[in-house]
Amino acid sequence: MAELQAPAKLTLSLRITGLRADGMHLIDAEMVSLDLMDRILIEQADQSQVTMGGPASTALRALDPKDDLVARALRLVDRTARVSVEKNIPAGAGLGGGSSDAAAILRWAGFNDSRAAANLGADVAFSLVGGRARVTGIGEVIEPLPFHEQIFTLLTPPVHCSTPVVYRRWDEMGGPVSSETAGNDLTDAAIEAYPELREWRALLRDLTEQEPRLAGSGSTWFVSGAYEGPGFRVVRTTPALPLGDPY
Repeated sequence: MAELQAPAKLTLSLRITGLRADGMHLIDAEMVSLDLMDRILIEQADQSQVTMGGPASTALRALDPKDDLVARALRLVDRTARVSVEKNIPAGAGLGGGSSDAAAILRWAGFNDSRAAANLGADVAFSLVGGRARVTGIGEVIEPLPFHEQIFTLLTPPVHCSTPVVYRRWDEMGGPVSSETAGNDLTDAAIEAYPELREWRALLRDLTEQEPRLAGSGSTWFVSGAYEGPGFRVVRTTPALPLGDPY
């Protein structure tokens, strides 16, 4: 049995630079890996089976092999395995948990094709490389950047933000652009789609005296530095993880 780590990703800045003919949005973003991680246990088996549990999952459950990113990653690398995912990264929080789980399977199999990884999900390509990187295209073009440790405080509300919903709202709003130098173009669209995000941003702002930034399409807000507060989580950035098959 092998144990894999699947780090959360934090999008420090996000610009939307265009739209492809197929409707996929082009981005220019800076992303980092965090020490908030899902834990994955994997063992060889004749047929693939994926189950999920842990503190960020409501219950232990088997996942649909047609839709689950881990099962799709196993098919991409032509492997079968019994996989148990302990979820510590909340879903719908803009932290790339499902993508990171899939990327962990790809790393385990020694698979390093970022373009094929992005076909599973836009964040899978970055999560395959990890560390710190500039991410462009639809997420498949990864330019590693020098790593340096950074500390952030996260506040994840009990709000599940759908990435397609937020991007669709961004389109409907005419493509608003953040006025901040290292801003997130999706912030206004996420708040329009999920107005309750405002009160959580205000809470983090009031207790840290910083202007919070939105992680990806939400729902997590974050600021630089370490702070204590209700629901706050202090995290650190982590370097890239190596490829490698443990068997």
